[in-house]
Amino acid sequence: EALSQFQILKEAFTTSPILSHFNASLPNIVELDASDYALGAVLSQVHDSGKHPIAFDSHKLLPAELNYEIHDKELLGIVWALKYWRAFLFSLSNPFEVLTDHSSLQYFMSSEVLTRQQTHWAEFLSEFHFTITYPPDRLTTLPDALSLEIFSDLVAKIQKEVWQDKDYKETLNQLARGESVTDYSLEPQAELLLFKDRVVIPRSEEIQLNILQKHHDSPLDRHSGQEKTLKLIKRDFHWAGMNQLI
Repeated sequence: EALSQFQILKEAFTTSPILSHFNASLPNIVELDASDYALGAVLSQVHDSGKHPIAFDSHKLLPAELNYEIHDKELLGIVWALKYWRAFLFSLSNPFEVLTDHSSLQYFMSSEVLTRQQTHWAEFLSEFHFTITYPPDRLTTLPDALSLEIFSDLVAKIQKEVWQDKDYKETLNQLARGESVTDYSLEPQAELLLFKDRVVIPRSEEIQLNILQKHHDSPLDRHSGQEKTLKLIKRDFHWAGMNQLI
């Protein structure tokens, strides 16, 4: 039995996702999303075996930024992500791709009518060689979760612990083999388990309480009642017994 448990742990550690090292010769993709009060982004590279994450990050919007229209929040997200990962992206010989939810941003760089703030952003973005694309079938769960202030250290914990959670082991193995499982899917970028497009949280009180705390601290969710808090969390996350914890 001990040997069997060791093998389970070994499989979990060797199959769960690991951040890749940056390679300037590979194609680069920046995926981002903006919520009402935060930004989330993922930097990935395309290997022969598929797309692999390099880094995750999120940014809590400042008071003035909270009033931006959603397309300006998305645009701010691009500026913020490129500033944060400038060391990786600035000197690339080939253009990198920016994936966004708002198709209007595709035409931003060629627009003749810009606000003062947009003009300032355009000057900064002109230093980089990239394209903005809006794939209609894009799966946005991971950036959305990051937009809810789920920082990279918490994402890593979710990745690690859900792959070790016995309640989801068989489901994960089936999905990894390419089999279909009702209501469940595997987020292809970071291999987070999804239940009806919501991130599955393992049986970890630390992670669950962290998510609750981040909602409690957000400027829009603060002082929300129990019912509203539960509704907001259920929008993006799923775990067994969440009603009792909240």
